[in-house]
Amino acid sequence: MYTIVGLGNPGSEYTNTRHNAGRIIAQFLAEKSSFELKEQKKPDAVVGLGDIAGERVRVVLPNTFMNKSGSAVSKYIKSVSAAKKLVVVYDDIDLPLGKVRVSVGSSSGGHNGVKSVERAIKTKEFIKIRVGVAKASRGKAKKPVGEKATVDYLLGKFTKAELEKIEGPISERVLRALDTLFETRDPVMAMNAVNGLPVI
Repeated sequence: MYTIVGLGNPGSEYTNTRHNAGRIIAQFLAEKSSFELKEQKKPDAVVGLGDIAGERVRVVLPNTFMNKSGSAVSKYIKSVSAAKKLVVVYDDIDLPLGKVRVSVGSSSGGHNGVKSVERAIKTKEFIKIRVGVAKASRGKAKKPVGEKATVDYLLGKFTKAELEKIEGPISERVLRALDTLFETRDPVMAMNAVNGLPVI
């Protein structure tokens, strides 16, 4: 069974923030597929089982803060072999909004949630789906300048139009990657399916 983890921060103050893009998409896909998502105490997460793109999957939305996301993931991923069926969806400020990129074994890019997962399961060899959240300029990311501006931007909320794009065509692109992955069992094919597509 594949485990899909949507990274984000819990609590109403973080609802619909850019840093929660992974959580928003994973939750949206689960609810669209009629998952019954339930709060769990051990691990501290919202968890549900269901079918996405014809595959039986587990969706995990950690209820820890971003830098402790791995504690929820390690409950289900207990070996390097099991990590091959782990898919982590998360925001990437190095990509423009409307860009989705799949990779395996790549760097965390400094993302604290991804670093926490890597530490907890003791491997980088899992599938990452990065969702761009930066402003787009001619199809490229236009990032804030400076650490404070970057943090403020990531913790800022999506506009209504941006959120509609996240829950619409961007989620569809993530679903396309998952569909290809589940059909072929080959992450490279999932990369080929979405990485080269233009910004939405």
